[in-house]
Amino acid sequence: MTTQRNREAFVGNGNGSTAATGGGPAPRTLAEDLRGRDDEALAALLRARPDLVTPVPGDMTQLATRAGTRASVVRALEHLDRFAQQTAEALAVAPDPCPYGTLLTLMAGEEGDPAVAEALPAAVAQLRGRALVWGGDDRLRLVRAAHDVLAPGPGAVSPTGLGPTVAEATAGMSPGRLQQLLADAGLPATHDPVSAVAALTALFADPAGLAALLAGAPEGTEAVLEKLVWGPPYGEVAQAAEAVRAADARTPVQWLLARGLLLPAGGHTVVLPREVALRLRGGRAHRTPEPVPPAVAAVATHGEAGVDAAAAGAAFTAVRVVEELLAGWETGGPQVLRAGGLSVRDLKRTAAALETGERAAAFWLETAYAAGLLASDGEVDEAYAPTPRYDEWLRLPTAERWAELATAWLAATRTPGLVGGRDAKGRTLAALGPDLDRTAAPEVRRRTLELLAGLPAGGVPDAAAVRARLDWERPPAAPRTGQSRARGAAGEAAAPSARARLAEWTLEEAEWLGVTGRGALAGHGRALLGPAAVAEAAGRLAPLLPEPLDHVLLQADLTAVAPGPLRRPLAEVLGVLADVESKGGATVYRFTPGSVRRALDAGHTAADLHAFLTAHSRTPVPQPLAYLLDDVARRHGRLRVGAASSYVRCDDDALLAELLADRRTAGLGLRRLAPTVLAAECAPDTLLERLRSMGLAPAAESATGDVLVTRPDARRTPPRAAPVPVPEGPPVPDRTLLGAAVKAIRAGDRAATAPRKPADTPPHRASGPPRTTSAETLATVQAAVLTGEPLWIGYVNADGAASQRVIEPVRVEGGFVTAYDHTSDEVRTYALHRITGVAELAEEGAG
Repeated sequence: MTTQRNREAFVGNGNGSTAATGGGPAPRTLAEDLRGRDDEALAALLRARPDLVTPVPGDMTQLATRAGTRASVVRALEHLDRFAQQTAEALAVAPDPCPYGTLLTLMAGEEGDPAVAEALPAAVAQLRGRALVWGGDDRLRLVRAAHDVLAPGPGAVSPTGLGPTVAEATAGMSPGRLQQLLADAGLPATHDPVSAVAALTALFADPAGLAALLAGAPEGTEAVLEKLVWGPPYGEVAQAAEAVRAADARTPVQWLLARGLLLPAGGHTVVLPREVALRLRGGRAHRTPEPVPPAVAAVATHGEAGVDAAAAGAAFTAVRVVEELLAGWETGGPQVLRAGGLSVRDLKRTAAALETGERAAAFWLETAYAAGLLASDGEVDEAYAPTPRYDEWLRLPTAERWAELATAWLAATRTPGLVGGRDAKGRTLAALGPDLDRTAAPEVRRRTLELLAGLPAGGVPDAAAVRARLDWERPPAAPRTGQSRARGAAGEAAAPSARARLAEWTLEEAEWLGVTGRGALAGHGRALLGPAAVAEAAGRLAPLLPEPLDHVLLQADLTAVAPGPLRRPLAEVLGVLADVESKGGATVYRFTPGSVRRALDAGHTAADLHAFLTAHSRTPVPQPLAYLLDDVARRHGRLRVGAASSYVRCDDDALLAELLADRRTAGLGLRRLAPTVLAAECAPDTLLERLRSMGLAPAAESATGDVLVTRPDARRTPPRAAPVPVPEGPPVPDRTLLGAAVKAIRAGDRAATAPRKPADTPPHRASGPPRTTSAETLATVQAAVLTGEPLWIGYVNADGAASQRVIEPVRVEGGFVTAYDHTSDEVRTYALHRITGVAELAEEGAG
C-alpha cells in the first residue's frame, strides 16, 4: 500500500509537465518535455540552474541542448542533496527508460523501505525540476550527459559500486565462449551471441534461477562474491582471461568464471556483472540509502541570558582586537609579499601583539580585510595600512562596529582557516594573500547558523551532526569520482570534506566573533540571518555591552586600572602616556619614564598631563606619579638635537662635558663646537635613540630652534572598496529577469515551431529561418499591417547576430517597420534592410 500511495503521489507531482501525469502524449525529447511545462516550472528550472539563462536561450531546443551539456549537468548534480543524487545514480544503472516501479526497487530493495518510498517522489521531482530527468512516470529518462557521468564506461566504477552489465562485459567475447558459458550455467544453446547474452542476463536477473545456480557453488564462493558485491566490482586474479570450463574448475573463482558469474575484464582482472550484484544486493543500488537528512539536535542547553552575555563579551573583545590590530598599523603595517599576502614572520608578530594564536590572528586580519578596514597601500614598496573607511568605522557605536564585522565575515568567500596550508602547487597559503577564496564559504556559514537557529534557545549542537547534515545537503564526493564512494563503502576512512572543514571553522570563528556564546547561537547572532542584519543585530547587542567609562583608578605603584572599556579620547591619551601591562575585564596601564617622555614628545606639557590625570581619576593622583611627571618634564628638552649632520645643544656645560667623556658616546663622533653645542657625525634619529638609551631625555629641535612634536602621522591607504566575494557560478536571476527570460524563450519557441501558411512557403523553405527578397519582405509586411496578422521574420542586428522573431507589424515608413515583438514582449522598430526574410504564420501559431 505504501508503494502504491507514493507512486500515485509521484504521478501527481509533475512540475507542471502534462507528460508526467499521463494527461498528454509522452514527450519524445527533453525539448518536448520542457515545452509541456508551465511558466512557473520553467522559472524554477532557470532559478535552480542559473547557467542556463546566461545568455537567454532562443527557444526550447536551445534550452534543452544547453541543459544537456556535460558542464551544466555536472554543476546541477553537485547541487543535489544526497538522496536525490543517489536516485540519479540508480537511474544511471537502470534500464533506459526506467519505470517508476523499477526505480523504487533499486532504491528500496525487493523487501521495500517505507522511508525510501516516502522520500522518492520528492527526489524524482527534484531531478525533473532541474531537467536532469524527463518523461512520464512509466518512462523516466536520465539525460545522456548525466548517464555518462554517473555510469562511466568499462573499467570504471559507478558511484553505486556496480560494474558493467553482462552485455557490456561480454562485448568482444567469441561466440564459442558464450556458448560454453551457457552450457556450464545449465542453459540451452542459442543461435547467435545476442540471444546468448540475453539468456545469461535473464538467468542472473531471476532471483530463483540465480539462487539455484549458486546452490551448487563450492566453499569459499560466497566470500569471493562478498568482496565484490558492494564495490569495487573488479578483482585481480591470475590468468583471468583463460577460458575455464565447469569440469575443469578447481577454485571458487574458476567456478564463477566458468558460469559467467565473473567475467574477464583483462589479463589479470575479473568483474562482477551488474545483474549478479543487484540480485545479491536484494535489488538495491546502494548499500545505505539516505532518504532522511541527519538530525541536528542539542547536546547541551544553556540559559539564554547566559549565552547572550557570553557572546556579547566576545563581541566586545572582537571589536577591541580589530581596533588594536589596526591601531598598531596606523603608521604603516608590514610589507606585502611579492606573491601577495603577509609573511609568516609578520603573522607571528601580529599574533604576539594581539596575544593570540596565529590561526586567530589570521582570522582577525581577514575579517578586517573583508570589512574594508584594511588593504595594501599600492605604493612601490607595498605595505598594509588601514583604509579611510577605518576612520568612519571608529566613529560608530560599538554594537554597529561589531555588526559590520559580523556581516562582512558571514558574506566573505575568503577562508582564514586555509592560512598555513598548501595550494595545489605546494605553496604555503598566506594571510591576506591570494587563493584563499572558497565560493562555498558564505553558504556554509549561513547554513550552519540556520541549523543552530533551528535548535531550542541556548541549545549547543553536536559538531559532528552539523558536518553530517551539511554533507547530506551537498555530498562531498563529486558524482564523476564515484570510485571513492565505492571504496568508502568498503570501509576505508575518508578525509573530512571541504564543507565539513568549513563548518568546523564556522563554529570556531562564530565563537571568537561573538555570534555564538558557550557554543549556542546568541540573539544578536540570530539577527544576522534576517533581512536587516546590521541594524537588527546591532540593536540586540547594544543593551548587552558595557557603557564606556570616563575614568580610571590611579594606584601608588605607578599603575592605572581601567575597570571597563574607556571612552575613545581617554583611551587615546592614556595609550600614549602609559604602557598596557595586562588586559582582561580590567586593563592595567603602567607609567614609566619612557611612556611619560613619549607623551611629552607628542606635544603635551607637564601641566596638561597633571590636569588630565586629575580630571579622569576617581582616586587622587599618587605622589610617586606626580613626581615622575615633574622629573621627566624637568629633564625633557634640556638637550636639543638638530641637523648638522646632527648636533646637541644644552645650556649646562657640565652635562655636555659629561657626554664627551662617556664611553657610550664614542661611536657618535661628538665634538664641541661651542660651550653649549656639540656636533655629531650620525643622523638626528640615531643620536636621539642613543641618548635616550643612556637614560637621558633629549628633545628634537627644528631649524628655528623650536621643539619638534614627534608623534608619527597616521597613515591611510587610498580609498579602497571591500573585497567582492567570489560567486559560486552565475548569480541566481531575480523574479523580473526570470519572467522576461521565460517570455523570450516561449516567444522564440513559437517562432521556431509555429506552422506557416503552405501557399507562402515553398517546399525548399520548409525549415529554417525565412529567406525572401527585399520586395517580397516589404509587400508581406505592408499586407500584415492591413490584416493584423503575425509574421515570422529572420533579423540581423547591428552586431551581426541573427535571430528569429514573431512580430505583429503596426506601420511601415522610412525603411523601418514598427511592430509588437512577441519575443521581447514590447513594441520595437526594425530596419527593413536587416530583415533576412519573412513568412506568414497560421492562426494557431500566433498565440
